[in-house]
Amino acid sequence: MSVLEVNNLRKGFGDTEVLKGISFSLEKGQVLAIIGSSGGGKSTLLRCLNFLESPDEGEIWVDGKQLLSDSEEEVRQNRLHFGLVFQNFNLFPQYSVLENITLAPTLLKRSSPEEIRKRAMGLLEQVGLTQKADAYPYQLSGGQQQRVAIARALALNPQILCFDEPTSALDPELTGEVLRVIRGLKNGGNTMIVVTHEMEFARSVADRVIFMADGVIEEMGTPEQVFDDPQSEKTRVFLRGAQEKF
Repeated sequence: MSVLEVNNLRKGFGDTEVLKGISFSLEKGQVLAIIGSSGGGKSTLLRCLNFLESPDEGEIWVDGKQLLSDSEEEVRQNRLHFGLVFQNFNLFPQYSVLENITLAPTLLKRSSPEEIRKRAMGLLEQVGLTQKADAYPYQLSGGQQQRVAIARALALNPQILCFDEPTSALDPELTGEVLRVIRGLKNGGNTMIVVTHEMEFARSVADRVIFMADGVIEEMGTPEQVFDDPQSEKTRVFLRGAQEKF
């Protein structure tokens, strides 16, 4: 059974239809890369999956259970299935690295303070930042902040970890730091959705690739199918542009 099934997801803002019937599924432990030009609906799709936006139509199923959003409590529970890493980190500047990671588990009273702290320190070790536990976000590089954001997203043990252009605000050296962490998460069996403009990363790490354009899935398949034998002219044009850019 798929861990995630998305059926006919639609979302509009005013007269603009941003998502025009998105459907796909994801198996446990798979990495799905979503590529496409700006304005194609990629970030809106992630925000709908995380219930930061409410879809106008469609269904989202996790582990065979449909997620509904008829009440604030349902929305809060839905969000616990997903972890979201933003492109601009979104760390709380007034809290230390350790406090950023332990805040949500503490508020939700997931376990004892000692166990929450131990889990947080283990996540910091996983992303290579144990020595930064007491530092504040302003004292970290962009790559370090993003790695803290990844640890924070993992702190609640989400079933699906989502990344929204996790390297777009970073220079090439810091980009490598973050991509190495994501590769490590894949090797650890994490289920992930990664919206990215890093084509080589998508090719080498993803199990499935979706190319979105104008609010629809223009192409979907394995990295080999999408990158080496695209069927859509829009996909071919996009990939040619990406190759020329980099």
